Amino acid sequence: MYRSFNPATGETIAEFPFAEDAAVEAAMANGHRAAARWRAADLAERRTALTRLADCLERDADTHARLIALEMGKPIASARAEVIKCATNCRWYADHGEALLAPEAVPHPGGEAEVRHEPLGVVFAVMPWNFPYWQVVRFLAPALMAGNAVILKHASSTPQCAAALEAAGIEAGLPEHVFQNLYLDRAQLERVIADPRIAAVTLTGSEGAGMSVGAASGRALKPCVLELGGSDPLIVMPSADLGRAVAAAVTGRYQNSGQSCVCAKRILVHRDIYPAFRQAFLAAVAKLRTGDPFDSATDLGPLSSPQARDELAAQVARAIDQGASLLAGGSAMAGPGAYYEPTVLEGLPEGAEARVEEMFGPVALLFEVADIDEAIRVANETPFGLGSSVWTEDGGERRRFADDLACGMTFFNANTVSDPALPFGGIKRSGFGRELGRWGMMAFVNVRLVFSAA
Repeated sequence: MYRSFNPATGETIAEFPFAEDAAVEAAMANGHRAAARWRAADLAERRTALTRLADCLERDADTHARLIALEMGKPIASARAEVIKCATNCRWYADHGEALLAPEAVPHPGGEAEVRHEPLGVVFAVMPWNFPYWQVVRFLAPALMAGNAVILKHASSTPQCAAALEAAGIEAGLPEHVFQNLYLDRAQLERVIADPRIAAVTLTGSEGAGMSVGAASGRALKPCVLELGGSDPLIVMPSADLGRAVAAAVTGRYQNSGQSCVCAKRILVHRDIYPAFRQAFLAAVAKLRTGDPFDSATDLGPLSSPQARDELAAQVARAIDQGASLLAGGSAMAGPGAYYEPTVLEGLPEGAEARVEEMFGPVALLFEVADIDEAIRVANETPFGLGSSVWTEDGGERRRFADDLACGMTFFNANTVSDPALPFGGIKRSGFGRELGRWGMMAFVNVRLVFSAA
């Protein structure tokens, strides 16, 4: 059962049954036929459909934002920004897709070589609740522009967001069955991955989900993109603009109530500026307002569920038991919603679990580091390798961090972000493959060589 649940009030809004097996079979058969037709559509038709989808999302941004706030508790202003970002992504691929997909001539002494970029077929997507529109659209736009069809299995807590996205695609003029939403249970999910009519798989989610879907994709010999967890470092060196770095650390850690794979979960600060940074950071955190996601003044909404809140509380308690010092917050908030206080921990000793695990909620971990060597060592000590944010004005330090941080993305003097033009993804237990930009487009195409001998 898919359950639409308001984490701010504890109210169940609606429930949706899992799809009947016959409906799943029909969706795959229809999607397979639709993929063949969409493959044959010219690029102008695909471009027009993506542009219309952007128009629909922008026009109804407030309606979509309310749905996001209702189902997963995102503050309404952030929810609206998420919808607008989806529209921007659709327009980026509409504008750049034709050039990205253009055949490439490869010089070769033995004849003429051409590399084509052709759609794979039906892409099966397993998506999470934390950015219920963006996570879908960031892969959907390039997949559709490349000529693929898509079947979506969204998180069981955001069924109305999933249905609304499917409806927007239909309204935008996508051909029937090119983009379908299904409410699937785990057994159905595995059968869909194994079905030969599914050409590729993509997942954004937890490590456990990634291992399960990755294993199923491997058994079926399907290409797969996995975007999993993260414990991203934000590193502040003495040459940084301290005010900007503090503001970025607060935003980077507490955006989306700390429920983002690229949140700045670990904040590493050089010892020469640690006391000043710590004081300013705590003062800024104290000003954050947690409350009703529909209140425009709210900075942090609830966590996604009472279970998520309780798991986070247990992690914090364990970290304190293992030697961390609690500087702010540290408790679930009273009331019916799944709220947790903005929390700050410091002094985590070597061996503490919180140094290497992911905390998916509003908990910042502060580390005082002696020099650049210690900053890099601590940054790299986790099993994750998604993003990193480094604040320094020293060119030599930039080169060192750029060379030695073990991750998929490093941003200097900026928070880690996802942008339509830039590759997004990680290494180690943060997954493999890339989304967005040219790289996201190439994830779901057949790079086909056509060679004519001289």
